[in-house]
Amino acid sequence: MKHQTTFAHAEFTAKKKSTRRERFLARMEAVIPWAQLLAVIAPHYPKGERGRPPIGLERMLRVYFLQQWYGLADEALEDALHDSQALQRFARIEFDAEGVPDATTLLKFRRLPETHDLCKGLFTAINADLAARGPLLREGTLVDATLIAAPSSTKNEKRARDPELHRTGKGNPWYFGMKAHIGADRDGKLVHPAVVTAANVADITQTAHLLHGGEKQVHADAGYIGVEKRPEIVARSRPLDWRIACKRGVLKALAGGRKKRRSKPWSTPRPRCAHSSNIPSTS
Repeated sequence: MKHQTTFAHAEFTAKKKSTRRERFLARMEAVIPWAQLLAVIAPHYPKGERGRPPIGLERMLRVYFLQQWYGLADEALEDALHDSQALQRFARIEFDAEGVPDATTLLKFRRLPETHDLCKGLFTAINADLAARGPLLREGTLVDATLIAAPSSTKNEKRARDPELHRTGKGNPWYFGMKAHIGADRDGKLVHPAVVTAANVADITQTAHLLHGGEKQVHADAGYIGVEKRPEIVARSRPLDWRIACKRGVLKALAGGRKKRRSKPWSTPRPRCAHSSNIPSTS
């Protein structure tokens, strides 16, 4: 999509202070492989053979990313695009040409990747581009899971509870929704695999899906204790150095001394288990 700077954008660019939002969007503009992502979506995007011509695909993709990054609902995103020149510039919106997509258009495009299962293709294209540029170190992997909470009244089109959602407890509170299992590069913090399950699926069961096969170490919290004994992990040909956090009660029960001091990590408040290969067995 060709983009020509307008007088309004030129005046906006010339201002002295650069905000954090502008710096973030400028970085995303540079690192995202737009051509590869557009190639994934283009076969499924309306061609405009009937009805009104669709809004340009690249503009809609940029708006879609803004919605994901800032967690905005369709109506809130439409308002934000009217209010923020930084968002307008990133989305390449010009009011005298095409204007801001309305909430209904945003909703339809947001459902497009879900309907055609395009998110995996987009994710693969981004990781392939990052790997080609060389920022993925792949020496160690961090694995963790996070709850994606939904209102307990969430129902599908049949007015029934969505079967993909489930209740789970985390401490005393109970949550309803899904869970995202994520694997990230230890040093670069770049996410490589991600798996979404119902909220009641145990973190440890998805570990094998979060490893790319090239890492030497895996770091995780206490929810992954015993992961090295699971059949799908044992079946992997490459041995791994597992750095699993101890339960807080186990660390508290350790007698003071070198072993307890070495069991405490330097970069995170969660302790590593005493069975880690880098922790001595004597106190």
